Formats: sequence, structure tokens, C-alpha cells
Amino acid sequence: MSTEVNQEYGADQIQILEGLEAVRKRPGMYIGSTSSRGLHHLVYEIVDNSVDEALAGCCSEIDVTINEDNSITVIDNGRGIPTDINHKSGRPAVEVVFTILHAGGKFGGGGYKVSGGLHGVGASVVNALSNWLEVEIFKDGKIYNQRYERGKVMYDLKVIGECPNDKTGTKVTFLPDDTIFEETVYEYNILKDRLRETAFLTKGLKISLHDMRDLDDKGNPRTNVFHYEGGIKEFVTYLNNSKTPLYNNILYFEGTKNNVYVEVAFQHNDSYTENVASFVNNIITPEGGTHLVGFRNAITKTFNDYARQNKILKDADQNLTGDDIREGLTAIISIKVEEPQFEGQTKQKLGNSEARGAVESIVSEQLTYFLEQNPSVAKIICEKSILAQRAREAARKARELTRRKTALDGLALPGKLSDCSDKNPENCEIFIVEGDSAGGSAKKARSRATQAILPLRGKILNVEKARLDKILSNAEIRSMITAFGTGIHDDFDISKLRYHKIIIMTDADVDGAHIATLMLTFLYRFMPDLIKNGYVYLAQPPLYKLEKNRKIWYAYSDDELSKIIQEVGRDQNNKIQRYKGLGEMDAEQLWETTMDPSSRILLQVNMNEDSESELDLTFTTLMGDKVEPRREFIEENAKYVKNLDI
Repeated sequence: MSTEVNQEYGADQIQILEGLEAVRKRPGMYIGSTSSRGLHHLVYEIVDNSVDEALAGCCSEIDVTINEDNSITVIDNGRGIPTDINHKSGRPAVEVVFTILHAGGKFGGGGYKVSGGLHGVGASVVNALSNWLEVEIFKDGKIYNQRYERGKVMYDLKVIGECPNDKTGTKVTFLPDDTIFEETVYEYNILKDRLRETAFLTKGLKISLHDMRDLDDKGNPRTNVFHYEGGIKEFVTYLNNSKTPLYNNILYFEGTKNNVYVEVAFQHNDSYTENVASFVNNIITPEGGTHLVGFRNAITKTFNDYARQNKILKDADQNLTGDDIREGLTAIISIKVEEPQFEGQTKQKLGNSEARGAVESIVSEQLTYFLEQNPSVAKIICEKSILAQRAREAARKARELTRRKTALDGLALPGKLSDCSDKNPENCEIFIVEGDSAGGSAKKARSRATQAILPLRGKILNVEKARLDKILSNAEIRSMITAFGTGIHDDFDISKLRYHKIIIMTDADVDGAHIATLMLTFLYRFMPDLIKNGYVYLAQPPLYKLEKNRKIWYAYSDDELSKIIQEVGRDQNNKIQRYKGLGEMDAEQLWETTMDPSSRILLQVNMNEDSESELDLTFTTLMGDKVEPRREFIEENAKYVKNLDI
């Protein structure tokens, strides 16, 4: 048997991807993914172009609309993309911007001093990944228009009307390509969070968001308008809304050094978690980078120096660590730099070395001056840091107990854990079950080879309201940390994860939802990478069992129950049971409905990294001490709840 292979391998066999074909062939290289995240990234690329106009001092308003067909329109009042001929290509500049990769006004320092759209691929990538895109430019009393379909020019740039001479700006409307994206329905809240963040970071810029798919009785779309004259100071106030600040001031420092413009705002609150977000040219850097390192170095050194000079720390005392000083800190670090060096197009981490020095120098100098002028605030921060230092020492001792040891160390897995026999984490899953009765059923029901069961007693500690030493002395939390094997915080190592599915299995009622939320709060605060990497799931036990003539159906929602009743007919032989808890099911029913991989429903928990500060705020609002922000959150979001069990 022989397989014929084309022996020709010359110059003509090398594929050249013309124009934007490369983007359509490998979209993930340009926008990160073709999931919901990539879909929303398209909007950010176009909005970022408008923000660059605002950063250049030429745009004060941006208007974003989700249209009924899930297309997006972005309008700004900037200078308008140039319409004259680009001599290198012989085509109008606007056509070049939308059809040629790495083309834009962001190279060579001519069009923009700083910009977020560093690679010059934003507009052309959005065009390449859209079914169609139309651009209108208002300039010189004329309205110019051009349309593209899947990146290809449909007609030459033309004038379609007139506008007042002083009206300038750009309007872009695009419909994402449903053959490329797994999901083409835009989520209002994801866009809202990102646009709010952008408005905070660009002092004075007004950004509006409208949803034409969601109209009220008078036909008005759901709308939010974001406009903050205070910029990142207002951002810190917003993020601390559901916490109690330790002092009234929001510390704000700004300055330029090494050609880097630095803005920093921060305030401590009475919580135990740090919430620090860093941005470069308005782009969030979820993995931080040199600017964040500069900020951390500056506050650690400055507070230690101050505490020593003012005898708050005695000679024999250890220095405060960065973690001690940042306990309960909410901070925004925002820098503008001409040529940011990011790791990858999705801009996760900044690499510019000059950014570290600029942030460190500006924060050290201005913070030193502030502390000297405000000794009462300085004392409050130092005293909180010293309490954190003591708690950290206690936590270190508690953490030793939770570190996963080797067999030689003799620290076994938790006694309550019924482990699985397969040792390959990819095949293994662990069910976190509330209560002994449900735990008992689950142990009988499970597949022993691949399914582990860890029963917990009652509600676990709310980690939002406790310090680390108290959290780590909690038996239920210790059991989970030891069972998962990864460690927490700085000790966290995802390669040691013992199960690739962590399944939270609670009752299908309000109490069960509360326990699941407590569990998710713990995972988000201590092992966020488990959520980011898609290892965390929620089991979906059925709400109803319908029995008729010895035949059984399970329904997972009221709608599903109604459909089953329609199919089987409504009569007195129907026996309907509403499950209140997992303990009401015997092992066979629990396996069949909730644990059998071939028939169960699992919800994967994921998080949108583009608005981590918003996610942080949501956890604090729902799980923190303050009642008022929680009530406001529930009132605002109640109308979007799909299933509510009371």
C-alpha cells in the first residue's frame, strides 16, 4: 500500500495569505479567542481608536449602540479618520486603515503621542472578522462613506451627504461574522463595565451605551452614560463604595518622568483584600508589569521609612512587607507611554523598564510629602499594616498545616474525603457537597475510579469578612485546600491540581445558592486561576421529578416541567415531587440526574478578565458588610434574573 505525496515543494507551494485572509484564518492570534471574549474585544478595538482621539485632546464624546441585530455602532466627535489619498498605497487613508494590517496613525509618532491600539491592527482586524462593516466620516462639511464585506472593499470611498463645517468625527457600524465567532450575542453588562472603566481612566470623556434590543414602555433603549471629571480618583471611590474607607482622603499622585505620564490613586478600607488594577494607555494589564512593580516598591519602601523615622516600628521590629501595607488597599495605576511593549497582542503585561522607574520615583516623592503633611492618615495606614503583619505570622503557621505534603511527611488527605482511585488529574473530578446526608448519597452514587467526594458541614466561612489567619484555621477551608493540592496565593501551583473538575454540588434552593456563592468567593479570592482555567463547575440537580405509570422524568426548570406535562398529558396519575435538597434523592437518582457524566448538566464558571475590578466589586457588594450597596445591586439586577427560587 503506498500513499502518494505531492513531491513538488517550490516557491508556489508557499501560501501567501492575501490582505486580511491571515486574520480570518487565525483570528485567535489577533483578538485572543473566538469566544464571547473575542466578540466583545471587537468593540474595544473600535472604541480604543476613539479614546486615542480623546487622549490626543480631539474628542470629548463616544457613543456606543448595540443594534437590534447585534451589530455595533460606535460614533465619536474626534477629527475623523483622514479621507485623502495615502501616497504609498494610492488609496484613501480610511481604506488603508480598515483593509491593511499594521496601518494606522500610531507609528512614527506623527498622529498620536500615546495610544492603546499599539499594533495598528484594531480597525482592520474588526473589519476582517465582520460579515460587513460600514464607516462614515464627518469632515470638511461632507459625509464620506465606505462599506466592506468580510474585509473586502465593496465600493470606493464616496461622499453621501453634507454636514455642518464644524462637525467632525467617525461612525463605524459592524456585524461580527457568525462563521468565525462561537457566540454573536453581545452582553450589555460586559460592555457596560469596560466602558465605565474607560471613562474613569479618561478624565472628562463622556461615553454613552445604548441597547436597542431592550426598550422600555416608551420605546427608549436601556442606556448608561459615564462621565467622570475626577478620573481615577472617582474610580477608587466607586470601587470602595461597598467598603468602609479608613480615612477620607483619596491619595492622588501624578507626574511625568522618562517620557512616561503617571497617575496613581489609592485609599485603604477595612477589608482584608487588596484590589489593585493597572492600566497602560487605558488598556488593563491583568498580569501587571513594570508599572505595578514600581508602585509596589514605592509604597513598601516609603511606608517602612516613615514608620521607622516616626518610631511606629521599633528597631527590633521586622520591616512591613508589601502584602501587609496593601491589605485593604484599593488602587488604580494608570500610565501613558509612547511605545508600550506588551507581552502579546491581548496586552496582558507591560514590559517597559522606564515605566518602573517613573512610577517608583513619582509615587515615592509625592507619598513621602503627603505622609509628612498628614500624620493622622499615615498612622492609620501603618497601624493597619502592623495588625496585618501579626495576622500574616499567624497565617503562616496555619498555612503550614494546609500545604500538601508528600507521603514521607505523613500529612494525609482530609479524613472526610472519599478519594478516587485514578491518579491522572485529567480523568478525576471532585464533588464538594454540603451536608452529611447528601455526602452519603453521593459516596454511594459515585464512580469510584474517577469521582471523589468531599462533604462539608454547613456553610463555609465568608472569606470576604475574615482575615487570613482566621480563614486558614477553618477546618472546612483547610480540607478543600489540602484536597485540591495546589496551595493558595504565593504557594499556588496549578500543576499540582489533583482534579480537573471541581464541582460544587448544593441544594437547588436559596440556601444552596448561598453556599455555592460562599464557595465561589473563596475560590475567587484564594485560587482565581482555577476559575480562569475553567476547572470550576456548578452541578445542576433537578428541581422536579414527575412519575406517571411507573415512568420517570426529571425537570431542571419550571419551563422544562411544563413541557414534560404537555408531552405526557395532565391527569391525576401525574405524581410531581419538588426536590428541596440533594438528601431527598437516593443514590441511584442522584447518579442519574446530577453525577453521571453522560446525562448530567454542569455549568462551567468563568470570569471576564477585561473587567476584573468590576468582578471584585461585585463580590465585595454581595458578600461584604455594607447592606445599602447590596440592596441597590439587587434592585438594579433583579429584572435580569431568569430563575428565582423563594
